[in-house]
Amino acid sequence: MAQKFQNFINGKWVDAKSGRAFENRNPANWEEVVGTFPKSGKEDVDEAVKAARAAFEKWRLVPAPARSDIMRKLGDLMARRKEELAREMTREMGKVLAETRGDVQEGIDTAYYAAGEGRRLFGKTVPSELPNKFAMSMRVPIGVAGVITPWNFPMAIPTWKIFPAVLSGNTVVFKPAQDTPKTATTLVEIMMEAGIPEAVVNIVHGGGSEVGTAIVGHPDVDLVSFTGSTVVGKQISKDAAETLKRVSLELGGKNAQIVMDDADLDLALDGVLWGAFGTTGQRCTATSRLILHDKIYEKFMSMLVDRTKKLKLGDGLKAGTDVGPCVNESQRKTVESYVEVGKKEGATLVVGGAAAKGDGLSKGWFHEPTIFTDVTPAMRIAKEEIFGPILSVLRAKSLEDAIRTLNNTIYGLSSSVYTRDVNKAFTAMRDIQAGITYINASTIGAEAHLPFGGVKQTGNGHREGGWTVYDFFTEWKTVYVDYSGKLQRAQIDNY
Repeated sequence: MAQKFQNFINGKWVDAKSGRAFENRNPANWEEVVGTFPKSGKEDVDEAVKAARAAFEKWRLVPAPARSDIMRKLGDLMARRKEELAREMTREMGKVLAETRGDVQEGIDTAYYAAGEGRRLFGKTVPSELPNKFAMSMRVPIGVAGVITPWNFPMAIPTWKIFPAVLSGNTVVFKPAQDTPKTATTLVEIMMEAGIPEAVVNIVHGGGSEVGTAIVGHPDVDLVSFTGSTVVGKQISKDAAETLKRVSLELGGKNAQIVMDDADLDLALDGVLWGAFGTTGQRCTATSRLILHDKIYEKFMSMLVDRTKKLKLGDGLKAGTDVGPCVNESQRKTVESYVEVGKKEGATLVVGGAAAKGDGLSKGWFHEPTIFTDVTPAMRIAKEEIFGPILSVLRAKSLEDAIRTLNNTIYGLSSSVYTRDVNKAFTAMRDIQAGITYINASTIGAEAHLPFGGVKQTGNGHREGGWTVYDFFTEWKTVYVDYSGKLQRAQIDNY
């Protein structure tokens, strides 16, 4: 009998009002049911928003340093349960245990960072243009935040959003991905144990078309933070415009790693293997394109093909596994469809290209790490986000040529350049159109205390992580104190 889980609304664990439920299964072994979860709808969202709205009136008045104390406890609890959380996450979404440990650590780091920010929600004081008048600005919470998160980082990304939202004095209605509801539920349980008051955080499980749409369109939700596909992000932007909600969108990527002819090739090889096939390529920052200088192309490709063939697929909980499964059947079918696209476009398949079979793989959604060469910038596999273990390899004659190829996409999230030449490195830092650029490192590896996000159709300009996320979850309020004892008219009396 599968374990049954519930929504958390107004401090109570409750079923969906419809009584419906969905199953959560292990992508490495689809016969294994992790649990059943409520298939919620608009009515459940209404209850959660109502509870969050009521809780906001008290929570916003709690001093930020007191909210910091809860964040610190949160980090401590997560640290003590790190291994348990990591194993649970691998079982639920498939990536290898070393990666899920990193996912949990990102959440721990975010909690501790938030604890510090509770004493650093700085405003500014400036001189007034009039005598006997004081002028200042300060940050204030906004209200109810709708948080909609993906399955590939089921601990890190929710903490990126929920911890700053709550630390800033907002309340939250949280919709996690249907593929990772267990990790999200455990996170909420830990938040309650740490001392977050009832109804400050509410979790509503279910599909995007039902729960997500209801959150975005709800008149009492003041702001929405979403991570997911660009297609869905555009629709959220349109729907939220009806009520002029503040919206943060962290969307797709088609990230590239450039390897110049003067690069450390062994280091670059480690970087592209990690970037392309870590998390089975299921990251918005994954290395989906590799741009090689002509002079090192043949040598590097020989090294890359050899190493890729040695990657071991399997259950992420087992020692020695390099690459886990796709998260579900639909995701693997998407990967398979892009393999066919690449073939039809005239690219050359040099490694992989099929669903993986063999010992321990038949019950899961495994796909071979796949590499295409002879890829041109105009091909779909060089332009569209695949979200799977497919790497497209392109050539470049120079750094300028490589940067033009890298920028030739609607996305602009992460980027990477391997070179020993400091002048080339700084040129790349200046000219690459991306929110993140790594020099001599992979396209993946963001740190919790720095801004995270992209340009072009990767998002709408907001950033997660670091100090910048607090600009999204707070409103600036300007205050004037006139102690002159008379009416003073700014910009009139002083000129």
